[in-house]
Amino acid sequence: MIEIKNFSKQYGNGKRAVDDLTLTIEAGDIYGFIGHNGAGKSTTIKSIAGVLDFEEGAIMIDGHSIKADPIACKQIMAYIPDNPDLYEHLTGIQYLNFIGDIFSVPKDKREERIKRYGDLFGMTSSFGDLISSYSHGMKQKLAIISALIHKPKVLLLDEPFVGLDPKATLDLKNIMHEMCAEGCAIFFSTHVLEVAEKLCNKIAIINEGKLVESGEMETVIKNQSLEEVFMEVVENE
Repeated sequence: MIEIKNFSKQYGNGKRAVDDLTLTIEAGDIYGFIGHNGAGKSTTIKSIAGVLDFEEGAIMIDGHSIKADPIACKQIMAYIPDNPDLYEHLTGIQYLNFIGDIFSVPKDKREERIKRYGDLFGMTSSFGDLISSYSHGMKQKLAIISALIHKPKVLLLDEPFVGLDPKATLDLKNIMHEMCAEGCAIFFSTHVLEVAEKLCNKIAIINEGKLVESGEMETVIKNQSLEEVFMEVVENE
């Protein structure tokens, strides 16, 4: 579903934020992407989502190039940034209908999904309020709901559990499992290594822009914890 081939990205200072990254995220994967602050996680995810341009390598979404055919990629993809930037002059329901219109979600399916996820995250009663009145956690929940209403085949999340209460965190984990069972590919960054270890079937560790470890979770961690493996890898690098 997601093929990252020899991807590199550098900014104006000449330093490479990501250097020659190659990864494949397949349908049914919950693929964790971990690394310290500034390691290149957000740069990679934003490039996959088409938010950042890049000059080296290729990123393919379900066989389509994010550079050559971004619309085809974005039609089947949803991206949730670490700090959702929503249209705060809209109400919650106006924003969700706006997203539904963009993805041409039929009225019946749209209403069904908005009700389901709105009730699940305890947001339905707040959909009539302006987004500007929402707390950070409520904005995060709204961003999650908006990402789900067109039933994406690829889901990108950057630190998705930050700002969520324990129930919402559990609900999101369950949704991720459900989506992967239906063939979705999920790629997400997190600093919460215990969550990644329990949730993901595959993991990639990036350090100073370079991929240093990747593969099936059990193969990567062996008899250790993910935290122990991460610390060893980073210290050795």
